[in-house]
Amino acid sequence: MNGERDGAPSLRKLLEESSRTFYLGIERLPGRLRPAIRVAYLLLRVSDYIEDNESMPGPQKSRLLLLWERVLNGGAEFGELLPMLELPAAPSADALVARHGANVLHGLAGLPERCRTPILRHVSDSTRGMARWVSRGPDFQTEADLDDYMHEVAGRVGFLLTDLFACEYSRIRRRRDSLMEVARDFGLGLQTVNVIRGLRSDFERGWIYVPASIVRPLGIPREALFEARYQDQAMKVVDWLATKAERHLVIARSYIKLLPATHHAIRLFCLYPYLFAVRTLALSRGDPRVLGAGTKLSRDEVRRIVRAASLRGWSNRWVDSFAGRLAITPAARS
Repeated sequence: MNGERDGAPSLRKLLEESSRTFYLGIERLPGRLRPAIRVAYLLLRVSDYIEDNESMPGPQKSRLLLLWERVLNGGAEFGELLPMLELPAAPSADALVARHGANVLHGLAGLPERCRTPILRHVSDSTRGMARWVSRGPDFQTEADLDDYMHEVAGRVGFLLTDLFACEYSRIRRRRDSLMEVARDFGLGLQTVNVIRGLRSDFERGWIYVPASIVRPLGIPREALFEARYQDQAMKVVDWLATKAERHLVIARSYIKLLPATHHAIRLFCLYPYLFAVRTLALSRGDPRVLGAGTKLSRDEVRRIVRAASLRGWSNRWVDSFAGRLAITPAARS
């Protein structure tokens, strides 16, 4: 079931409109997995819309996240939540998905129970975690604080995907425990790169994901990171984040290598965002532009990575080699 009802866009169309990157990987998944992961991704986009909403105060967002969690588990109707979402006339990607949340829930109801159960458990856990952090506010004192936040918004996604892979394929099910040990780092690696890319935009909406314990020794307040006179100190912060991301991404690569080569499409689904993150990190390290608009892969580079991974991503040796080449910074190449 694709979740279409009352003339609303199909879930496939919603996915394409909301994320071209994940659309690439999800639409290549085997038919047994594709509907479940499509629904799971879109449900999380509704949570993201509420969490990232810039017009709502924190207490309101926390209440709506908890209401959304109740909707997911049948304790409330989506019609009760929808009028409270303050959807803009020209919706962003997340807002578009939120507007059609009933459509996504319809798709969820059409999934077999073996898929619905882990989706509901992990999406609910993540949504409650977002509510907790929204209530707390952008108070990241230590690396452990940052990791706790990233676990709620990304680490749990690693657990969700692993459970969905395992419920459909016996070879992955036999490796589930080993995959679960490294699934959290997969999410944390991708999310740390997102933190680097969004440093300026997150700052402008009032969130600084850099722990105070990292900035304090530099002798400046976190709020001054984007002042031109403190660029050297800010770049030290970027370097710390980049080193942290690299640690998580090394473990993320072990997750991909645990996926059987025979499940090439599933490996590609994980490889694409991993390789994009590795390359984005290489472009960001040492580049002051990351403090402004951030760095972004060109379409040509995205196509090159997708083409190479699609041909050779079944090979663990190739994954190691290609990731190593992507990790070379432009300065090191010259």
